[in-house]
Amino acid sequence: MALGRLAKAVLQPKEWTVMSVFQRSQMCRNLCFTVVLGTRPFNGSLGSMAEQVQSRNLCNHSILLQPGNHSILLQQVRNYARITRRKQETPSHLDDLPPTMLKKDYENVPLVEKTDDVVKRLLSLEMASNKEKLRVKMEQLADKVRRSPVDCGSFEVQIARLTAKIRNLQEHSQNHPKDKVNKRNMLMAIDRRKKLLKYLRCTRYDIFENVCKQLGIQYTFPPEYYRRVTRRWLAKKALCIKIYNEVRKRRAAERQKQNNLTSSSITKLEVPTDPKKEGTPV
Repeated sequence: MALGRLAKAVLQPKEWTVMSVFQRSQMCRNLCFTVVLGTRPFNGSLGSMAEQVQSRNLCNHSILLQPGNHSILLQQVRNYARITRRKQETPSHLDDLPPTMLKKDYENVPLVEKTDDVVKRLLSLEMASNKEKLRVKMEQLADKVRRSPVDCGSFEVQIARLTAKIRNLQEHSQNHPKDKVNKRNMLMAIDRRKKLLKYLRCTRYDIFENVCKQLGIQYTFPPEYYRRVTRRWLAKKALCIKIYNEVRKRRAAERQKQNNLTSSSITKLEVPTDPKKEGTPV
């Protein structure tokens, strides 16, 4: 409908009524080039319009606008085409796992080496789910910071497993931003890891530095205030600080005055010496 109105505006009324249905459709297709491709509008009659189309080398593009092709250009001009935007693929922290690596449950099984290649593929990470890959990633990060081969519950191992879990939840939240349960679990895991890092930093600082270096964690100190800073809050805080300093000065002055009064009263209460007790002069 919009293209028909535009064609009527370009041509004279007599030329539009004389044109056949095929000529009108050709006119609308040519106007698509003017709208979508940004060319200048056609002027004059139908014959001059055809000459202008040939001179602008737009005849080669008429294949794109045929009814059978359902071109996106024609759909976009008719205002019912939706422009699809591809989501940017974020790199996963599980991409560095080799696909030939076996799952965690079948790592130490000796019979796996004697099985067929198809069975090995089924038991490898190539056919594994995201949950199984995450288990392998947790063990890899825990091996970097564990104290001994038997260690499976120290603070360093807990921090390593929480780090793998947090990174997995962050990737899920980027792909599914409306998943509130995933966001809540991610924040709970971050708080848990923050507490463990804080305790480790206060007790064993050398191990804390090693854990942050091996796991790639950038430890940041918590902010001084957790509330949102607004102009009203800043003005109120400045007023409170001003009142606090003024009250502090007044109390210091009163305290000084009280000390002066007590010192003067002590000097007045001193007992004077009696001359009779000292004896009569000779």
